[in-house]
Amino acid sequence: MTQLSVNINKVATIRNARGGNVPDIVQVATDCEKFGAQGITVHPRSDERHIRYSDVHQLHRQLTVEFNIEGNPSPQFMQLVLEIKPHQVTLVPDAASALTSDAGWDTIVHGNFLTDIVTELKQAGIRSSVFVGTELPFIEAAAKTGADRIELYTGPYAHDYPKNKEAAVLPFYEAAKLARSLGLGINAGHDLSLENLGFLIKKIPFIDEVSIGHALISDALYFGLEKTIQMYLCELRIKN
Repeated sequence: MTQLSVNINKVATIRNARGGNVPDIVQVATDCEKFGAQGITVHPRSDERHIRYSDVHQLHRQLTVEFNIEGNPSPQFMQLVLEIKPHQVTLVPDAASALTSDAGWDTIVHGNFLTDIVTELKQAGIRSSVFVGTELPFIEAAAKTGADRIELYTGPYAHDYPKNKEAAVLPFYEAAKLARSLGLGINAGHDLSLENLGFLIKKIPFIDEVSIGHALISDALYFGLEKTIQMYLCELRIKN
């Protein structure tokens, strides 16, 4: 079954709005574990506007499920992940000022750089994933870096889903099929929700992991965190 990794950045955003430690990031993460999530994702940025570097260290000491740290591989970021040694590092090409991740790597232009980063992660025993769009040449180039997986940027899928879900998913299916043929594992994330998640998994059942934050945390305001996680897990189960 496709695994669910809960991105808790939005929880940290709420905490940081008032200072203090409410909500408690570590408690929320361990509750997500207890409620059935198979992973926790964080995306620390240099300005620490949501997840802080200190949060990452605290989470590492408490989590028992898969820990996925994503971000732009700056020297500061690489120092952090090589200290923590999470299960997975997802390499994302977002600028420090970016509101959210909104594009994948040009793995042709940045191929040598990514190869060096992936090699460093492999030597530390960390699984690597490269954040990409559906451009097939970029997926081929991602495989050449030695990365273990790609993460498909699903923002365009979520945007186009209400208009024509079959057309929206087609480039993602083709991209995932190519990645699989190249020996890459496949993750997916960005703007996935209860509305569009099940159809994606039905069409691409060999996705290894989805990382979901904004929609899941927003849904939890209405349904509660435990029920929301179960609802997302249900979407993954019934479509596999």
